[in-house]
Amino acid sequence: MASTANNPFFTRSTLPYQLPPFASITEEHYRPAFLQGMTEQLAEVSAITGTADAPSFDNTLVALERSGQMLARVSAVFFNKSSSDSSDFTNELEEELAPLLAAHADAIRLDPALYARLEAVHEQRSSLTLDAESLYLINRYFTEFTLAGAGLSDDDKQSLRDVNSRLSTLTTRFEKNLLADTNELALVIDDVAELDGLTDGEISAAAEAARERQLDGKYLINLVLPTSHPYLASLTDRGVRERLLAASRARGIRSDATGAANDNRPLVIEITHLRAQRARLLGFDSHAAYVTADETAKSPDAVWDLLGRLAPNAARNARVEQADLQAVVDAEGGGFELAAWDWAFYTEKVRQEKYDVDTAAMRPYFELESVLTNGVFYAANQLYGLTFTAKPELVGWHPESRVFEVTTEEGSALGLYIGDFYTRDSKRGGAWMNALVSQSALLGTDTTVVCNNLNVSKPAAGQPTLLTYDQVTTLFHEFGHALHGLLARAAYPKFSGTNVYRDFVEFPSQVNEMWMLWPEILSNYARHYQTGEAMPQQLVDRIQASSTFNEGFLTSEYLAAALLDQAWHRIDADTTVADVARFEADALASVGLDNPAVPTRYASTYFAHTFSGGYDAGYYSYIWSEVLDADTVEWFRDNGGLTRANGDRFRDRLLGVGGTQDPLEAYRHWRGRDADLQPLLDRRGLN
Repeated sequence: MASTANNPFFTRSTLPYQLPPFASITEEHYRPAFLQGMTEQLAEVSAITGTADAPSFDNTLVALERSGQMLARVSAVFFNKSSSDSSDFTNELEEELAPLLAAHADAIRLDPALYARLEAVHEQRSSLTLDAESLYLINRYFTEFTLAGAGLSDDDKQSLRDVNSRLSTLTTRFEKNLLADTNELALVIDDVAELDGLTDGEISAAAEAARERQLDGKYLINLVLPTSHPYLASLTDRGVRERLLAASRARGIRSDATGAANDNRPLVIEITHLRAQRARLLGFDSHAAYVTADETAKSPDAVWDLLGRLAPNAARNARVEQADLQAVVDAEGGGFELAAWDWAFYTEKVRQEKYDVDTAAMRPYFELESVLTNGVFYAANQLYGLTFTAKPELVGWHPESRVFEVTTEEGSALGLYIGDFYTRDSKRGGAWMNALVSQSALLGTDTTVVCNNLNVSKPAAGQPTLLTYDQVTTLFHEFGHALHGLLARAAYPKFSGTNVYRDFVEFPSQVNEMWMLWPEILSNYARHYQTGEAMPQQLVDRIQASSTFNEGFLTSEYLAAALLDQAWHRIDADTTVADVARFEADALASVGLDNPAVPTRYASTYFAHTFSGGYDAGYYSYIWSEVLDADTVEWFRDNGGLTRANGDRFRDRLLGVGGTQDPLEAYRHWRGRDADLQPLLDRRGLN
């Protein structure tokens, strides 16, 4: 085992803001740090339960919050590394660690002596002279341990440990299979003529991706995580569009000799069955009931009611849109029925005809550096007084990861922001935010280190990185998570940053999307990368006028995925699913979202959110949070928009509280009432 002298994880980093010393971290450091970290935390828990002193807030809750610091350090670095820059080593170690970490968590959560102490403190909480955050900490720990099975019999606890261990292995394998299949199914193009419709930058990126795989003279289109692909809106060759969508939808379902190793169908069936079994052990009818019991939704029925209310109108709107697209196909003499791979292409035609909006024409105004510096950073400065300064001397986990120092208006240090924006074969799909160092007054950590990962195709050297409209939205969205992580202030690690209910965590990130098209922000960053001219106002006006255009499709594909997630997790422990495709088809048909031209955003075998990403029975969170988001946008518009006063109020009452209080109470404190559903219905054209 590595000694404290040569393993960077054994002590706190001495770099600015406790930035992990990436330049010093090697593969040999991870396993010893994980093993030692788990050993240390179990010893710390044993000291809590072994004391003869009566249970108190300090010797139980505070001591528990202080435990596991080495494990937290290595976990933050390793799991960011395994997601953003994986290798055979990280894949193998993650599979090895998954059951060990599951067993470690169970050893703590199912410890009867620890639970007895938590219960004793919980019972006396009303007589304790504690602040609100400390009282909330007591409630959260007691609730979470109870829901985790701390009160079960010894036999049931062992069954629970077995299920948790197996699930940890299966979900890890699901993610690795998906990454492997995503890479294997990337579309290889032999003739550049087949890429007609793509920009020079996109063709350059495809050539560069092919060269990286030693496919000189060819072109490679990497797949993205959702079913659809941005290039489907531009590729004029219908056959290429069909091949690209087919590749996307083939992930995790190939059973021939080349793809059997990455077949995720058996994993989906076993994962959902085990989750249902665990729910029964814990006293719930389904995994969805278990999950939502400790979210703001409180029950799967509440989730189903919202999704079910929106689905019929979304499906109706999608059918109207489909008819419009088919009319264009027919008018052009296409001679075919609109298919899923045609939707985005003909949507752009209709968008141009109806609204004179050409989204491809926007890309020269969305150069990455300008969007980042003059867009997302500028908006944060105008709202919250934050300044972002590049720190090239600080090293990230990959040469493409870039470090920025974040300071307040008064010049005080807030933390670091790391951006890793380009796609590569070693990075999983999608976009996300992680915290590498979390703020906690208890642990004396006043600053944070947060990071964003995107998957933007990297152009050839010397070429600009021009983002799509959707990629700009994604960057603003993920940066909203980063702001949440930077601005939240908590005494206890448990409440730091984005450690809030899953069906609330998307709220701050969705709110941050509003600033993308806010006039003062847009005019500052949306400038032509060659001429410096601002995006024409008439184009902006047309974008806003078409805001509900194609929302039938977009809402339907999202709701289909959210309802599919719920369907998988509403099954009980006695239900056995034999055929993944049949289950999907039946689930979507039951809610009227089985339109072949509008595939679900994620099919089960590449639904990373729900089968490996922690959103199991929780993918509804996006639309659930969007109710708050749409209501919030209305408040900003009614109260002066982009002002420091508004930013400070939003920061102080929502972003800044982290997980220190019930999020809906925090929302009411900020808004003065519960959120209204109507703004969401208006936004998505679902009236």
